Amino acid sequence: MITHPKTEELVESVALWLEEIRPTLDPRNAFLSRVAANALRTVGRELTQGPVADAEGVRLMANLLGGDGTFAELNEELCARIRRGDADASPFREAVRAAVTASIAEKLAVANPRFTAP
Repeated sequence: MITHPKTEELVESVALWLEEIRPTLDPRNAFLSRVAANALRTVGRELTQGPVADAEGVRLMANLLGGDGTFAELNEELCARIRRGDADASPFREAVRAAVTASIAEKLAVANPRFTAP
């Protein structure tokens, strides 16, 4: 089994190379290289931080709903409860708000590391 370079290391290496050559490029290609480097860094965060954010989302939803399942299954159950009006009750509504806010904050931190939760 090959242990190096890891996928996230390859992604970061290409992003660094794009940043390194950017000053030598014409303005349009310099801009496109910056966009490409940013996209690669987003992919790198998805690879390294994404699974943790996904697991936290599942944990929050399972805790909120009192059950187990995949994120899609738990999300479907939450949507069904909201449609039925279960989220109208104050304690559940506040718990839903807290869980969804925390889950979104986790995902935004992966998408944009400059994001800070409210």
